[in-house]
Amino acid sequence: MNLNYKLKLPAISVTRVPGNTRPVRQSRPLGDSPTTYPLISDSGRLCSSNQSIPRLNPLLPPLAQRRTVSLETSAVHYHNQQRALSMQRAEHCRRHQVWRKPFYGTSTEKEEYRKHLIEQLQKQMDEKSAAKTLQLAKRAKEGERLLEMDRLALSRDADLKVQRKTSLLVYRDENKRLMELQWRQQALLRRQEALKERELLGLNHINWRGTLS
Repeated sequence: MNLNYKLKLPAISVTRVPGNTRPVRQSRPLGDSPTTYPLISDSGRLCSSNQSIPRLNPLLPPLAQRRTVSLETSAVHYHNQQRALSMQRAEHCRRHQVWRKPFYGTSTEKEEYRKHLIEQLQKQMDEKSAAKTLQLAKRAKEGERLLEMDRLALSRDADLKVQRKTSLLVYRDENKRLMELQWRQQALLRRQEALKERELLGLNHINWRGTLS
């Protein structure tokens, strides 16, 4: 459907009045300028096509030279309203086309719907199986990582035990050596003191016979 509208736009001219410096505006009607708006197709055809209807600016209709408030007409608003209604009908038709085929369609459409449904179910099953396989693989990888961490921790603990045992053995041997050295020094000191006491007893006048040695 072709919508043709005629717009009568006032033309503004500026003239000067003698004795007055301010301009005076005078308007005169322009000739009829036909304006062609985009076609709004039937909603039935819009259901099976992706045709888009452009929206018009009420303040700037097509073929307008200058944007003014006087250009706003009911024709553009009517076009936009019809455009909105047509888009609503197309959306309603598109939604109802989804459930119409499996109940009221032909045998071929019903078969295609069942085939599409089976394909979607198979796709969902494949996706679920792939997700489960991926999850199991992640769990197995995580288990291997935890086992490796546990093995490293046990190995580190064993190394620490060996190092501690070695350090304790070194500490024990060093203590034993120091104690033996101290014992030898004490024994040597006691022998020296005993010899010194014998010498003193030999020189003492109380033991002049030497019987107390």
